[in-house]
Amino acid sequence: MHRLLLLGTGGIAGHHVEEFAKIPGCSIVACVDQVPGRAAAFAATNTIGDFFESLEAAIAWGQFDAAINATPDGAHKATTLALLAAGKHVFCEKPLAPNHADALVMTEAAEAAGVVNMVNLTYRNSPAIQEARRMVQAGEIGELRHVEASYRQSWLVSKSWGDWRVEDKWLWRLSSRHGSTGVLGDVGIHILDFATYGAADDIVSLHADLVTFPKAEGDRIGDYVLDANDSAAITARMKSGALATIVASRYMTGNTNELSLAMHGTKGAIKVETDGKVSHLSVCVGKDIDHQRWRTLSLTIVKRNARRFAEALDAGRNGDPSFRRAADMQKLIDAAFESSAARRPLTVA
Repeated sequence: MHRLLLLGTGGIAGHHVEEFAKIPGCSIVACVDQVPGRAAAFAATNTIGDFFESLEAAIAWGQFDAAINATPDGAHKATTLALLAAGKHVFCEKPLAPNHADALVMTEAAEAAGVVNMVNLTYRNSPAIQEARRMVQAGEIGELRHVEASYRQSWLVSKSWGDWRVEDKWLWRLSSRHGSTGVLGDVGIHILDFATYGAADDIVSLHADLVTFPKAEGDRIGDYVLDANDSAAITARMKSGALATIVASRYMTGNTNELSLAMHGTKGAIKVETDGKVSHLSVCVGKDIDHQRWRTLSLTIVKRNARRFAEALDAGRNGDPSFRRAADMQKLIDAAFESSAARRPLTVA
């Protein structure tokens, strides 16, 4: 039995309870939240045996093998390093850290500790991206020439998620003073992982343009200075030589939360679409190329990240997406910020 500690009882915590409840041999035995009363309430609601109001107290108790780190982004580094120092396996929410340097420190600490370390890049759960990667690796679309990826949200023009102008949970995402790194920092890791994982290829150089559009008088609402980027457009070259265009925006009117990936090769093409719940995969291969005809493929259920983490614990070897993978994606994000500020392309070492 793998005994799990749930660190953080905010919005995403309930999702982790549901995910790990489906996995035989896994049990969340305790939860932690530093806000007085929250851990106790969460434990009672979810039938969790123990609760703590500090990570230090939980580590001193020690009756767990692995931890699910569901704390806010800025707390990931310190809390994860404490868990690693205690020899605990860690399943961390994204992003691993706000910059590559911190992510690398966490990665090297996890690898030195010899523990299982994974990051919950949730769009890996899409059966379409898994099948698309298999097809690319099998050479079914030939040599890759073009990759087009986009992450489309529209909550800055739509009220389907509420009114961002009056809700703190949205306003902070628009303000660097409140810890936001914009749409690139928020969902950039998802779309960069989605594109490079699906293409089974790495980005070796990129040119980014980050834009902050005017949204309010004086670009400010109350204490929130609205200076974080709303849209990101990246042109990149991949190790294979393929050209990639990757975009993310909160102004993609008509979309709620959609990801798409198109990969065009010398023998065919693949399109992936998902909203995180439902996935679609279509292909243009063989004789269909001459008629620009696309066919939708049926998909089979794939293992989700939580199950892959549990299986990594069973096997005693690391799973994917690992801390190192998340750190590599953070390197691309850092390079995109630098490229946009310098207004020039950058090689990604």
